[in-house]
Amino acid sequence: MSNLINHAEKELKIARLFDKDIGYDGELAKSVMELIKLFSEQGHSGCSAGIVNRLFSQLADFKTITPLTGNDDEWNEASSGGFQNNRNSGVFKDEDNKAYYIHAISWKDQRGVCWNGKADNISSSQYIKSFPFKPKTFIIDIIAEEVEKDDWVNHIKNNADLDKVWEFYDKYERNKKV
Repeated sequence: MSNLINHAEKELKIARLFDKDIGYDGELAKSVMELIKLFSEQGHSGCSAGIVNRLFSQLADFKTITPLTGNDDEWNEASSGGFQNNRNSGVFKDEDNKAYYIHAISWKDQRGVCWNGKADNISSSQYIKSFPFKPKTFIIDIIAEEVEKDDWVNHIKNNADLDKVWEFYDKYERNKKV
């Protein structure tokens, strides 16, 4: 048995993921071990193992490995009347044929919780400057303040943090329609 298989099995046992009451009745550990065994059998070197691992992880997470082109064959009509990108489900095109990414900004509050929405009237959803486009999410710190019970106001901690966002996305334009 390879060192990788031994290592994976040991770690999964320590985490108790083979136990019937944890990890989907032990099925998570079984699934991971199937992948580890196959990966181990492929005989990768240190270099190719890292490349395969990164590619597999990206594809298993439904991420693209090359930039979106914006070409017509990448779009499907969405129920909202606009279009949704068929390579990245977070990219849309509105009725004005402008593409936007709904995860352009993720707000992180003082507790470390990240979410999409608005802060200081700036939306997580932003128009894409141009194609080809590799989706990128920026995590921006905010201060969440409860003004009344269950009523929160979110303020951007440092507006300069948005400068890096506007290198990839059209500054504030998407917010006019949201």
